[in-house]
Order: sequence, then C-alpha cells, then structure tokens
Amino acid sequence: MVSRKKIFKKILIWRYKTISERQFLYILSILVGFLAGLGTVFLKNFTHYIQLLLSVDFLKKSENSLYFVYPIIGLILVAIIKKNWLKKHIGHGISTTLFAISKRKGIIPKYNIYASLLTAPLTVGFGGSVGLQGPAVSAGTALASYTSQLFHMSTKTRMLLIGCATAGAMSSMFKAPIAGIVFALEVFSLDIAFVSLVPLLLASISAIITSYFFLGSEVLLGFELNDKFEINELGFYAIFGIFTGIISIYFSVVYFAIRKFFYQFKKRYVRLLIGSFIIAFILYLMPSLYGEGYGLINNLLKGNHIAAIGNTPFSFDHDNIWMVILLLLLITFFKAIAMSTTFAAGGVGGIFIPTLVMGSALGNAFAKMINNSGLGFEVSEANFTLIGMTGLMAGVLHAPLTAIFLIAEITGGYDLFVPLMLVAAISFSFTKYFVSNSIYTYKLAQRGELITHNKDKNVMMMLQIDELIETNFKPVQPDMLLGDMLKKAVAKSARNIFPVIDKKNQFLGIVLLDDIRPVMFDSKMYTTVTVETFMKAAPETILDTDSVEKVMDKFKTSNAWNLPVVKNGIYIGFISKSKLLNAYRNKLVEVTS
Repeated sequence: MVSRKKIFKKILIWRYKTISERQFLYILSILVGFLAGLGTVFLKNFTHYIQLLLSVDFLKKSENSLYFVYPIIGLILVAIIKKNWLKKHIGHGISTTLFAISKRKGIIPKYNIYASLLTAPLTVGFGGSVGLQGPAVSAGTALASYTSQLFHMSTKTRMLLIGCATAGAMSSMFKAPIAGIVFALEVFSLDIAFVSLVPLLLASISAIITSYFFLGSEVLLGFELNDKFEINELGFYAIFGIFTGIISIYFSVVYFAIRKFFYQFKKRYVRLLIGSFIIAFILYLMPSLYGEGYGLINNLLKGNHIAAIGNTPFSFDHDNIWMVILLLLLITFFKAIAMSTTFAAGGVGGIFIPTLVMGSALGNAFAKMINNSGLGFEVSEANFTLIGMTGLMAGVLHAPLTAIFLIAEITGGYDLFVPLMLVAAISFSFTKYFVSNSIYTYKLAQRGELITHNKDKNVMMMLQIDELIETNFKPVQPDMLLGDMLKKAVAKSARNIFPVIDKKNQFLGIVLLDDIRPVMFDSKMYTTVTVETFMKAAPETILDTDSVEKVMDKFKTSNAWNLPVVKNGIYIGFISKSKLLNAYRNKLVEVTS
C-alpha cells in the first residue's frame, strides 16, 4: 500500500512540473482565505451557541445575578483546557504572529490552529469582555504557516500567506474586504506591490464568500448612513479626535498596569480567582460589557441608548440625558478594565472589538453632550458613534487606515471620509506622541523584534547572532610560550587572529598574526617570550545579547573584520564582517520580493 507521504511527494512533483510559482501562490492564497474564513465562522458560531445556551428562559430570570457565575465558569474551563490538554501558552494572535515573522521565519506552532478556536469562545461566550478578532487571526495565520510548510514554500511566500490569512479573518469577521487587506498591510508591514496585492485580494474575497455561504448576508456591524457630514461640524470632530487620543492612551496605560498587577501573583489560579471576581462584579453592575459588545454598538447606532446600557442593578431616570451620558462614559472607562482583567486572569481573546465598543460609547456620549449643551448645536449621534470607533482604532491599534476603511465599508459609502480621516489622523498622532507602540507591538519593540516598513532593519532583526558565530579560531592563554603558540595554534589554524583566554575561558584579548610575524622565526624567543607580550585589547566586543543592528554598528565604528563574541565574559567565538554581510544579503533575498 502506497503511503500518504509518497502520494503527497508525487503531488508536489506534479505541482513543480505543471504549475508556476506565481499561479500556485494564487491558489494557496484562495485556500488560506477560505480556511481563515472557516475559522472565523466557527469562532462566531461556537460563541453564539454558548451564549444561546446561557440565555434559556429559566436562566434569564436571574440573569444579572448569574453574571457573577458565568465568567468564573468560562475562565475555569479555559484554564483546565490550557493545563490538562494544550499544556502550552496561548499568546495574543497579532503579537504572536508578529514575533513568528520576525524571529521564527513565519513558522507558527500548529497548536495555535485549534487552541484559540476552543478557548476564545469559552472566554467570550461566558462573559469575558474581549473580542474574537485576535483569535481568528491567530487560527488563520497558524493555518497559513502550516500550509506553506506543507507545500515547501519559501519564507517570503509564507509571510505573504500569513498576511493573506489576516486579511481573510478580518474580511470574514466584518464583511469588509478592503479593510481586511489594509489591516494586513498596515499591521504586518507587507510590501505594497502587485506580487503581494493580488494574493491579498484573492484571500480576502475567498474569506468573505465563505462567510456569506455559511452566515448569509448577516453582518456584525451593519448601518445605513442617513446623516450627511456638515462642514460646520469640523471643529467638533477635531476636538473629538483629541478626546479619542486621550482615551487611547488611557486604554494602553490600563492594559499594562493591570497586567503588571496580576503578574505579581506567581500562581495562575490566584490570578484566575481574583480576575474572575473582578470581571463578575463589573458585569453585574454593567451587563452591556458582557462578551464582545456588538449589541451595545448596534443599539447606539439605532439611537436606542437604553437598550445599549442594559438592565443595570441600580435604577436611574432614563429621561435624564446627563445620567445616560455618565453611564456611557462609565462603559468607556470600565470596558478597558474588564478586557485587561479578562486577559490577566487567563482568558483568550482580542483587543480589536473592545476598542470598537469603547469608541462607540465615547462617540455617542460626546455627541449627546454637544446636543444637550444648551448652545443650540445639533450633531449626528450615529455619525459620532461610528467616528468614535475610528478614533479608538487609530489610537489604540496604531492602524489609522484600517480604522478609516472599516467604518467606510460597514456604512456602505464614503460620505464620512473627511471626518474619518481627520479624527483618525489626530487620534493617531496624539497617541503616538505619548505611546510609541500599540499594545500589539509594545513588548516586541522593547526587545527589538518588531517588523516595520524599514526593510534594512527587518532583515537585520531576522538574522540570528548564534548562526553567525564562527568557532574555528584557536584560543591561546597569556602565559603560553611563543613556541607553544606557534606549534599548537598558528600551525593548526587558517585564521590570522587568536583569542586570548584564561583557564576559566574568560576573554582577555587578542593576538594578531601580523604582530608575531616579525619574530615567529626567531627560535631564541620561543622559550623566553609569552603570548601576553603580543596580546592587545579587541577593538570592540560583541555581547551574546546584542542585536544584529548593534553588531553592524560595532563593525562600523571599530573598522575591524573580526570581532569576538562573549557571554558573561566567557569567550564563545568570532563574527566576521564578511559572513555577516553575506548572511544579510541572503536574508534580504529570502524575505523580500
């Protein structure tokens, strides 16, 4: 019986002979888009069925009370799956993917395919205040990575397919294909070229068709624009852009502060218990923060702020518009806390949709304040609700173009393009000044592992120091006689530089062949002169923790061709400029078009 490996090998051979590389890339991009769309559909449906199960009649009567219980159950289930089955860490989808691109040649562990598909719906379905976009990207990109490995595709093709999966997940989630493509280009810093654009288009189309096939024309965010943009509202939009920038900064500060607070508790179950009770309490007070929050956004767009706020346990005068505004601002304030706590307690999800929820509540509250200020102004609350989402996306995610095109697509037109661009630009610029990187990229940027549109830096970041170190240098010791050095090191080495180390392998300096050449044939000195006589300090020393960019700088400032590498003072080997430049060139060819 013919094995599966042999059959697959024959398929690969047939493919190499009959289908060109570009044609096969187009086929794979369609496949990846379909798989990403399928994963997104599964996430949405699984979450929906969990929520449906928890909203049966006999449970609905005590719904607010059960908000104390649901998040705890969800997070415990996620913890059990992580500990007893997966036994692996599940990172945030976008951050994990960016790290895989910069440091793992786009290779994403296979368990990421199913890990988020199981844990994210349990987190969100039971009330965790996070989104499904990140897990959809995580599953899609893992599928893309595995598919590229299966068909022996190059590193640059693998990275492009990961971008295709991201575009597909976004397109399928919101039925917004252009926003999906822009998101992939903006977040993953892909080349905007024909060779990358066509696969992204195909993947986005494939994913959205998959979504239509399984879910019909139903959309998560659907709104028909009725109120036109008025030029006299431009000042309000400019002010609102600053407001969204401030809340974006607040979002990032809260996220990292809560993570820092929770991670002081070393035991996971302690974090889980504390986080569960905090989330349960917030949801009890503000049921509208339950799960992703699409209901809140859609109700605000319809003008139904009472339904958006939900059945809070405390009574308030629904006709008091300032009380409504206060509650909307509290939703904006507590959504960031609820989301960050869900993550810190061990939940799995994304930050994309919580950003939209906060933006919609902030925008609606801002418009209500203008309309009820008593100054005679009247602005569209629906428009500000939409543009609030744009401002928060631009500020929190550092993705202004995605923010603009997503809102433009879900409204079915570009009538709000001017205020969308204005608010996105102000919010992004304001936030960027105070918070240099988004939540997705902050840790990666700190470690020097962030992919950007700077190809030179990207290539240097993808190179690994360990792969550049050469160890065929003959070390000598300072008390070694010249004769012993010539016999044991010089005669047996093809290199013209010799590291000097002590008995504990501590690096002391170097000896150059040029320095001993004038006396190397003077036998009288063989037994009277030691290595220490010729030893000198290295022009620069490379640390094992140095980035390749820093190594390049050290070669530039020292003007040397070989530099020693040390780890905690211990000699490891040398890096040569020629090998470094050769590796740089090969990597540049490997990952760019």
